[in-house]
Amino acid sequence: MLPRRRCSAHDLDLQRRCETLSIRLLKVNAELRMKTIYAERLEVLLHQRLETIDALKGQLEQSRAQVRRLGLENEVLVEMIAAPPVDAAMLPAK
Repeated sequence: MLPRRRCSAHDLDLQRRCETLSIRLLKVNAELRMKTIYAERLEVLLHQRLETIDALKGQLEQSRAQVRRLGLENEVLVEMIAAPPVDAAMLPAK
């Protein structure tokens, strides 16, 4: 059987560096997970915001259509009010 080899200073330094890099990798992975979760939440909020904008645009178009109809109604009523009154004498006899 071979005698057990002692770790040299270089080997210990490599082990230490490997552990340090492993810890850094774990930290970076945790940060990446948090940023991924944050990005997913932003995507959900963006989707909700776009849905709200679409709904509000629909309501705005309905309001504009109603304003156009009311404007036309208003014009008809203004013309009716502006027309000279009709006397009974002006109506044709039956």
